[in-house]
Amino acid sequence: MAETNMIKEYLQTGIATEGSLLIPKKIYDNIIMAVDKALIPRSEAALYLGPADIPGSSIDIDLETPDSMAVRLVGEGAEFPIDVEEYTSFNLKPAKYGVQLRITKEMTEDSKFNLLAMNIARAGKEIAENENSLVISNALDNATNTVSGGAAVNIANITRAIQYLEDNDYQATTFFVGNEVLNDLRNIDTFVEANKVGNTDMLAKGFLGTIYGMNVIRVSTNAGMTATSAYVTDKSQAYVIAEKRPVTVEGFKLNVFDMEGVVVSQRIVVRQLRAQAIAKITSS
Repeated sequence: MAETNMIKEYLQTGIATEGSLLIPKKIYDNIIMAVDKALIPRSEAALYLGPADIPGSSIDIDLETPDSMAVRLVGEGAEFPIDVEEYTSFNLKPAKYGVQLRITKEMTEDSKFNLLAMNIARAGKEIAENENSLVISNALDNATNTVSGGAAVNIANITRAIQYLEDNDYQATTFFVGNEVLNDLRNIDTFVEANKVGNTDMLAKGFLGTIYGMNVIRVSTNAGMTATSAYVTDKSQAYVIAEKRPVTVEGFKLNVFDMEGVVVSQRIVVRQLRAQAIAKITSS
């Protein structure tokens, strides 16, 4: 009994991990992975160009200039006026993004988890998040028109952004929102009360899927989206994605270091197609 009490005393008063080393432990059979972020679907791009569409290192996109041709009144015996459409062009050159993963042979042999496969999966998600950031910074942020809200986004801000598109003959189809903007929407009674909106989706689900005919898409702050920003777009005209190399995984071995690994890479570029088909809403 005295010996047992002495051991208990040592376990209670010992420093560092002396006591814990004698306590049986079990490592959970699965690693708890990070949650997936809310990203912009690739289907929102007006145009997607894959490797087969880009024979060289870049590709030119040609655009018709709106309202560049006019029909005029012609008097009797007068010559018809000459007029033709006007066009603009821009070049897209995909840039390379990627990451190298290395794992020692000992880690491969001793680990209870398939670390290489797990890291490849994570790298693929990180590339998707990088593409999401490119859509925002290289396309949506280049909107011609910006609506400046106050402390919170309100209905007038949303309808003004829609009008900016309609003034240029575009159709507002999509409403990308940051987390704070979504919170603002949840506090607008027009989108909450059933007698006004016609349903209880905001109360039941915390999210209203359609506003003024636009699909509402929440975008994660940790994937390039500013929480206090939102974008109204015409998905048929807003931006283009050119991908010369899809997400690619290439394995290699470093025998001199007793390591194996992979390179996960992508060659891609994103750009606005028509900046007037995008309107940005900001709040403080």
